[in-house]
Amino acid sequence: MCKSLITIFIALVCGGNLSFAQKKNVLIIFVDDLRPELNSFGANYIHSPNIDSLNARGRGFNRHYVNAPSCGPSRYAFLTGQYGLEYRGESNQSLFKRAEGVNDENVSIAPSMPEWFRNNGYTTVSVGKVSHHPGGKGGDNWNDSNILEMPNAWDKHIMPVAEWESPKGAMHGLAYGKVRTPDNRNIIEVVDGNDNSYPDGHIAEEGLRQLGELAKGDKPFFLAIGLIKPHLPFGVPKKYLDRYENIQIPPALHSEKPKGKTTWHGSGEFMNYNRWDKDPREDKKFELELKKYYAACVSYADKHVGDIIQKLKKTGADKNTIIVLWGDHGWHLGEHAIWGKHSLFEESLRSPLIIYDPSMDNKGQMSNAIVESVDVFPTLCDMTTLPIPNFTEGISLKPLLDNADTQGHEAVAFISDATTIRTDQYRFTQHKNGAVELYDHQTPLAEQLNIAERNPKIIQQLRTLLLSKTADKAFIFSKK
Repeated sequence: MCKSLITIFIALVCGGNLSFAQKKNVLIIFVDDLRPELNSFGANYIHSPNIDSLNARGRGFNRHYVNAPSCGPSRYAFLTGQYGLEYRGESNQSLFKRAEGVNDENVSIAPSMPEWFRNNGYTTVSVGKVSHHPGGKGGDNWNDSNILEMPNAWDKHIMPVAEWESPKGAMHGLAYGKVRTPDNRNIIEVVDGNDNSYPDGHIAEEGLRQLGELAKGDKPFFLAIGLIKPHLPFGVPKKYLDRYENIQIPPALHSEKPKGKTTWHGSGEFMNYNRWDKDPREDKKFELELKKYYAACVSYADKHVGDIIQKLKKTGADKNTIIVLWGDHGWHLGEHAIWGKHSLFEESLRSPLIIYDPSMDNKGQMSNAIVESVDVFPTLCDMTTLPIPNFTEGISLKPLLDNADTQGHEAVAFISDATTIRTDQYRFTQHKNGAVELYDHQTPLAEQLNIAERNPKIIQQLRTLLLSKTADKAFIFSKK
């Protein structure tokens, strides 16, 4: 009887804390420019044991598609649960443009995902590159506290700049504090240093500190840690590159420039680096070297993922924490004669997504359902029993977490002058000038052969589907 009264008394006095204790924590790990170049996603030449282990315990989504092939708009969609087509001309400034509305008392802007969790009792912390600017601030060096990328979202928004001195310097940082400049921009670099040779080492260390503090708190936490690698430049400690010394990496499939009107581009971001007059589209030896450096950067990021998950386990919070690993978009390694992202081809839009819940069943089964980044917001609400806001444009993936064989849904993505939709069989792309692309993924040529001219009925069906997914008002292109 006494024990019962004591329990009731504690519940009355500390009811909020008991309620919080029952809420699951959320840990999201962002990885920049990560295509599905992971052992557990089929790239068996990649050394990625920590991400693979997470995949083996959670649910990997083999056909996850981002909603834009650039960092800013892709992270906008992930962090808001909305496509963001109204900002399609803003590119990497999408979240800053949204922030202008948040700061305008006459404009109504829906809460972002971290803000939604914060409003529902969570402590929200961001470390590293989570929104487009590491640390989430604007200004010339991305460190102006008066210009926030995501107002009201974070209790703490941290970017350890170390010897790079500013978030902007760290974003494209070379080793030991070297900052990319017009005269100092080698596309690859290797050093004999430790993991703190590059900014990600410092980001991971700060993430571990924040994780330790949050695990001691009396509120559930929403922690986002954003790693920069394998983003350009491909700089990495030597021990990671050494793993690929004798590895043969297969050449790119469909490496030819596609014909006709497409979203192909000349790899401007990539070509603007110092390449010593080498072009991987013509120089196969250089192509292989670049792929090894990319793979080494993936392994470097994987090491930090392992450290973060191990720290979570040491705190004991792993038993009540949902983990999400997300690549912000794909990256061409020569497919379609592109090096980089920014296209609406499969390689730019497909990225890894892994969701782990310690209470889930059927762990380790890969889902082949089509899903998209805007789905993560409602999914996390569903998993943590928070209300799912009606303004999100995604669909909860909880049924897929319960059963990997559950059917998915179409995925939308866009750039400034074209929009695409991916179905189980087709990719349809509509250009602003009226041109269309249609590819059949059930044929070997897939996105190398545009079959639009001979399939007008399929195009009309997919255009109608695309209009329904994007609420029509955002789809402003010609319907030729």
